[in-house]
Amino acid sequence: MLNGKVIVVTGAASGIGAQTARELKLQGARVIGVDRNAVVENVDDFYRADLCDPASIDRLVQALPKHIDGLCNIAGLPPTAPATQVLKVNVLGLKKLTLDLIDTNLADGASITHLASLAGIGWPDSVDTIKAFESVDFSTVDAFCQNHGIEGSRSYFFSKEYLVVWTHMNRWTWRERGIRMNCVSPGPVDTPILADFIQTLGERAEEDMRVMDRPASPSDIAPIVAFLQSDGAAWLRGANITADGGMSSMLTLARHGLA
Repeated sequence: MLNGKVIVVTGAASGIGAQTARELKLQGARVIGVDRNAVVENVDDFYRADLCDPASIDRLVQALPKHIDGLCNIAGLPPTAPATQVLKVNVLGLKKLTLDLIDTNLADGASITHLASLAGIGWPDSVDTIKAFESVDFSTVDAFCQNHGIEGSRSYFFSKEYLVVWTHMNRWTWRERGIRMNCVSPGPVDTPILADFIQTLGERAEEDMRVMDRPASPSDIAPIVAFLQSDGAAWLRGANITADGGMSSMLTLARHGLA
């Protein structure tokens, strides 16, 4: 399905990123891994970069091939990380890398896939804060967090709310070039950071886990990311695919008294 495509995967060292790289290679893609940590498996080339650092992103963009068919933004920090760092990696770094690659490296017809989260389901209640974040950059993110009460686990939830909205908003931004943007929103996934979520969310996480028959595994999510990179997903634009074992359906029904 992906024979001959050159696809960049951030966060390729572990978890969903590593499994996505593996899946893309199985489907015939040339995979370029990006991570703060070294990647030795499932990639054809590796570049070390820190999405917290704009200069590191600039160096990465300059070093990457000048023809890229796809970008999978999988890298992210959990809710136990400092709030400003979460927003830098999960949103600001992701946006900068994406926009810079569109300008210089992404081919016409390229596919961009973000890893969002079920944590972003509450975005309609955060519209004003999402609008305020539009003008935030790496130098002003600290003040934004202080002014809008973005601290603790809220940073992670907000980062995913914003990412879902940003995906929706850019459904047609590069339509003339055939570049499409979509995201995938998993529920709990059995990765090295699952314990961080349970630690941070406490009883809420435990209640959600009781509803599920099991957490997802990276192998449940990676094929969906890979599909969005394929030509078979060409008519998906601005979509948010909820890969959560049905949890988002349950939460939506409960919100409207239908559960």
